[in-house]
Amino acid sequence: MPALPELKELERIIQLGQSQLDVAVLCDVDVQHKRFPVYRLALGNPDPDNPAIGFFGGIHGLERIGTQVLLSFLRGLLTRLQWDKSLQHMLDDVRLVFMPLMNPGGMWLATRANPNGVDLMRNAPVEALDKVPFLLGGHRYSRHLPWYRGPVGAPMEIENQALVRAVREELLSRPFSVAIDCHSGFGLRDRVWFPHAHSVHPIPHLADILALEELFQQTHPNHRYLFEPQSLQYQTHGDIWDYLYLEAQQQPERSFLPLTLEMGSWLWVKKNPRQLFSRHGMFNPVAEHRLHRVLRRHNSWLDFLMRATCGYQQWLASGPTRLRLQERAVQRWYRP
Repeated sequence: MPALPELKELERIIQLGQSQLDVAVLCDVDVQHKRFPVYRLALGNPDPDNPAIGFFGGIHGLERIGTQVLLSFLRGLLTRLQWDKSLQHMLDDVRLVFMPLMNPGGMWLATRANPNGVDLMRNAPVEALDKVPFLLGGHRYSRHLPWYRGPVGAPMEIENQALVRAVREELLSRPFSVAIDCHSGFGLRDRVWFPHAHSVHPIPHLADILALEELFQQTHPNHRYLFEPQSLQYQTHGDIWDYLYLEAQQQPERSFLPLTLEMGSWLWVKKNPRQLFSRHGMFNPVAEHRLHRVLRRHNSWLDFLMRATCGYQQWLASGPTRLRLQERAVQRWYRP
């Protein structure tokens, strides 16, 4: 690969939005005599009393579509800011944080893991409470096998350290925040996963997840997303969002909702079985018209999350309503 197109596009977007964006390089990743920056971009009001949403992608190097979706969304936002007064006003009341290319070394190498062979979604110091699927749930056998967690006792990989730093500084310090992490590669349907991945126990903010889903259903009644806890499909060790969610519980007066968009790449393979013979084809739409359709489809979801974060006080439940939502959510997802 002569270049990393997603990184070049990200840097073009930084140039486009240089007057609006707060840009930082949180770490550099060295691979094959090259050095790639891991960028953190932010725009909107930095006042810590305002809510914030973080958009994350590219944690798995093979899943380029997650990065591409976020880059398309961010470019659209910056272009709209030149003329869209409603968006300009909204950014007075919300903070937007972007880390669309978390694992540039893995993307360069066309691997799921980072250049050290570590799966960044199995790398946090969190242990599953029950049995996990062999290898898939995270292991420490060898960096040459997929889903490798890293050596016992080692610090988290630098990419995850950068992610944790950004989330702590920009999200966990606020009264309300959301994170959306864009992935692909599971199932025939787009899913929105929420914690836990290490446990089958319901999370304290289950009522907020259900309220958010119902708000989305009312706003976009024809959507095709399936909301569910990740543990409903499988459990894993080392999930970085479980780690950050558990840390956020130390400040119960604040709300942090980490979500994962899991784009159903099996559908792309079903429509074009020849993609099975390509590592990229297993995780990304290959046909140009299908790529454009995917980029368009998820824009409405990301835009909704941004607006819902800004207006969280209008829909976040409390008191008896919250208790009823929590009971309904437990009944739906944990007592089928």
